[in-house]
This record gives sequence, C-alpha cells and structure tokens, in this order.
Amino acid sequence: MREDGRWGSPRSWGSPRSSEAESGGEAESGGEAESREEAESRGGTRQPPAEQPAPGHDRRHRVQLHPGAWWLWSLALGTAATRTTNPLLLTLLITVSAYVVATRRPHTPWSRSYGAFVKLALAVVLIRLAFAVVLGSPIPGTHTLVHLPEVPLPHWAQGIRLGGKVTAEALAFALYDALRLATLLICVGAANALANPSRLLKSLPGALYELGVAVVVALTFAPHLIADVQRLRAARRLRGRHDKGVRGLLQVGLPVLEGALERSVALAAAMDARGYGRSAQVPPAVRRTTAALTLGGLLGVCAGTYGLLTAKGGTYGLPVLLAGVAAALAGLWLGGRRTLRTRYRPDPWDARAWLVTASGAAVAALLALAASRDPAALHPGVVPLVAPTLPLWPAAAVLVGLLPAFITPAPEAATDPRKEPTS
Repeated sequence: MREDGRWGSPRSWGSPRSSEAESGGEAESGGEAESREEAESRGGTRQPPAEQPAPGHDRRHRVQLHPGAWWLWSLALGTAATRTTNPLLLTLLITVSAYVVATRRPHTPWSRSYGAFVKLALAVVLIRLAFAVVLGSPIPGTHTLVHLPEVPLPHWAQGIRLGGKVTAEALAFALYDALRLATLLICVGAANALANPSRLLKSLPGALYELGVAVVVALTFAPHLIADVQRLRAARRLRGRHDKGVRGLLQVGLPVLEGALERSVALAAAMDARGYGRSAQVPPAVRRTTAALTLGGLLGVCAGTYGLLTAKGGTYGLPVLLAGVAAALAGLWLGGRRTLRTRYRPDPWDARAWLVTASGAAVAALLALAASRDPAALHPGVVPLVAPTLPLWPAAAVLVGLLPAFITPAPEAATDPRKEPTS
C-alpha cells in the first residue's frame, strides 16, 4: 500500500523498479544517475546495470526436453538389453543410463525414484541366484561349488528339487538372465527419473487422455511413496527414534498409507472438479467408426507383428502392420473429438527430442544387428563355462546412448522454498 492509502498496480507488487519501467527510464536518468556520479567521484567503480530478460521470455519452458523423448530413449535401451546376455554389455548399458540420469535428472521429488529401481534390480538378481541355489537349475555343469543336503520330494513333484549340487554353470546362467531383467528395470527407472509425468500426460492425444491419467497416477505412486518414506524416516531420526529394521518399517508404514489415502481423496476431488470423465456429444456413426478403426487397427498390429516374427509371414507382415497402425491412429484421431480439453503451452518436439530418441533407437538397432550376426559374442556360453568378452563395435554402439548427456540442457539448481526474498 502506498502512502496515499491506495494499493499499487499488480505490476508493482513484486518489482520495486516497475515505476521506472513505466516512466520510460526517467527514474534511471534522475536520482539513480546522480548517486552513481557521486560514487564515481568518491573513487568507486560504476557497476553495469543487470541484464533484464526479454519480454515474454520463459527460460524454464525453453530448455525443457519433451518427456516422450526420455521415455522412448529409455525403452530403446531396455529393448537393447533384451538382445544380449553378455554381462559386460549389460553393465555398460546400466552405466550409460546412470550417467545420463546423474547429469540430467531434475531436482524434484519424483526424480528420486531411480535409486529405488536400482535397489529393486539388485533384489531381482539376488532372488534369481537364490532360486538357482535352492531349487536347482536344468543347466548341466561339471564345476561343483557346493553340495547342499537334498530334500526328498513326492513322485508328483518330479522335475523339482530342493538342495543338491550347485554348479558354477548354473549360477552363471542365472546371473546372466537376472542381469538382463535388472537392466530393463533400471532403464524404466531412468525414464521415471528424467521425464515429468504431468507434462507427459499433457502431450497425450485426446483419445488417450483418461487412460493416460490412470497410467500417470500409477507411475507417480512410487516416487510419492519413496518421498513420504524418506520424510517420515528423517522425522523419526530427529526425534531420536529407530527408523530401520522391521519395527521402524511398521511404524512408518501406517503414516505412509494414511498419506496415500488422503492424496487419493484429494486427487479424486480435483479430477471431479475439473470434469474428468465428461465427454462431448458425437453422432453414433462416429462412435461406431472410432471403435471399428481402433479395434481393427490393434488386431492388424498384432497380426502384422506375428507375421514379422514368423518365417512364413514375411510377405504380409509389414503391410498388415502398417495398415493396422494407420487404422489405429485414425481411430485415435476420431476418438479425440469426444474429449473436451485444451493444452496450455504444449511441449514442442524439437531437434533435441529427435536426437535423443534417435540415439536410443540406434543402440537398440545396432545390438539387434549384432545379435543376429555374432550371437556368440552377445550370448556367451555357460556349457562349457567361458569368460565373457567385450565385443568392440557393439560396445561402441552402446556408448551412442550417452548423447542425451551432452545435447540436453543441464537441470536448474535446486532452490530452497523456505528462503525469503531479500529487498
């Protein structure tokens, strides 16, 4: 409020120099210029004026990468992981994704889920090895590591054993298989840590909006859950209570479930207030055409994919697949007419998004080519047991996945929301 008892204009609330901007710089040429001359006469140095951003300039919106590009890049790396069981190549894929996440992960609560996916991947590896030790493996081997007591089972449990001989070949096969699944989980975790789920939802077409809301809510459940657990454990440590072990887990679990329930109720109320689930009136013919195109397109995609995977369907597989994709896209376009929604400043798919997507696709394509030309290098044998080797050009192809770490902008520095602005 000014001295005359009236409120200033909204432009002047957060800007002490707004009156100077409105007067066309007269204040700059007045008292401020005199104060600078006095400072110079006393031997001081004149400080250049701070550069002001151009009108309408939004740095945050300009530097952000499309979230769909991060998901396509991560899924492509996961696809590449399914084409090999070489532990050296799988470790290289994990290293590439971890480096990109470490350099380009934003400072947000949902980006902390990458560590949880890494722990889940380690748990998968340990469980798979434990199953191979306890339940045995069909892989024959000659290098016996330990001979556990075997539990006799009834005749109807033939093919299953508890205990017995544990060989190095069986453990190596279990490790290779588990490491491939762990790499796939870590790649999905990289997508969760890099892509903003709310911006990804905004980029979906109108026909998939409601389905996208459900998927985004499911994807953001794990990051919110991890943030709640970390917050509650920190609060318990400040109070001098135990935050580890079974007792600490049980005492933290109830507040986490209570917070998840409150968040679900608030989300349901917000979705209802924003008209979630309401659709526009479209003619019945359009609805029937949309259903036919979408269903027929999905069936065509399934038939075309089956044709490409079989030796006899190579002639019709690709045409049927392309026709199915075209029909499905047409159905999605017609289905979008039922959804009354608009996009505020949609994320553009720029050249950087194309390069990020292309780098992941190149890794998947080159490893698929290497698996077909040199299967022994990408799938090291376990019977007889041989040490895996690192093939050179497939390893160089994996390094192409590091491109997003150099062409995408660095995340903004984390700011403390409790810090008060200074005048």
